[in-house]
Amino acid sequence: MKEKLFLVLANLFWAGNYVIGKSVIAETGPFWLTLIRWCAAFIMLVPVSYWLERPRYRDIIKQYWLPLAAAGGLGIIGYNLLLYGALAYTSPMNAAIVNSLNPAIIVMLSYVLLRERLSKANIAGFLLSLVGVLFILTDGHMAHVFQADYNRGDLMMLAAGVVWALYSIIGKKLPVPPITATACSVFFSLLLLWPFAFFYPFPADQLSAAGIAGVTYICLFPSVLSFLFWNVSVQKVGPSHAGVYLNLIAVFTAIITFVFGGALSIPQLAGGAVVLFGVYLATKAPKAKPEQMGIAG
Repeated sequence: MKEKLFLVLANLFWAGNYVIGKSVIAETGPFWLTLIRWCAAFIMLVPVSYWLERPRYRDIIKQYWLPLAAAGGLGIIGYNLLLYGALAYTSPMNAAIVNSLNPAIIVMLSYVLLRERLSKANIAGFLLSLVGVLFILTDGHMAHVFQADYNRGDLMMLAAGVVWALYSIIGKKLPVPPITATACSVFFSLLLLWPFAFFYPFPADQLSAAGIAGVTYICLFPSVLSFLFWNVSVQKVGPSHAGVYLNLIAVFTAIITFVFGGALSIPQLAGGAVVLFGVYLATKAPKAKPEQMGIAG
């Protein structure tokens, strides 16, 4: 029961990242929000990893520095810059629904890159989830699929999904405990990010009290507590069972959007339902080898 509560909370906090991130990037921009978020997360993740996993960081970094650096470049830098950049152009609801495609993208890229087997139901589910995403991108006008002027933010979220899938595939092949691997990836990503701080002036004079509160939320809840709750639960219930809960991100985003007075369109709701059902088929139908699913938030 505790693990189920942890999984619900992890996805609730990730959903909050979409809604709150939308308002915060107006003050910080994608670069500084990414850098601040993961600097704070790194400070907290390292002691948590020692508490739960007792890693030998020197040996791990020496042996696996290249895949860990690649994971940091993809999952920490690439995904977060695309996510927060996308939120400048699209709604949190659209971003969350398009992000729901991620598990299906992971399955398909695992087939292409790792030669993992797929069933017909997996392929049908992936295609169905793509139809759902296209329904959202065209605002319900599927006849305009080849001529629509797509929202830049929605396209950035699709790119973010591919980046996250590559990050997840690297993670599946790393024999490193998950929180430790996350901390190491964050370490390498910060090394890559900090030199660019000289080109982006820190927006200290632009941060309001609400902006500071939003940054604090993002640093603590989706960056640390969600990762902690997720990884503790996965150890207990397994990745396949835990992966079902990822669909709650879009559900919670819709609820938060509605509570704060945002509007939900029919294409968003209908397309979101199709995406979630397609992802269920793509990831949950029986396969020769069980998949480990990545997280996103």
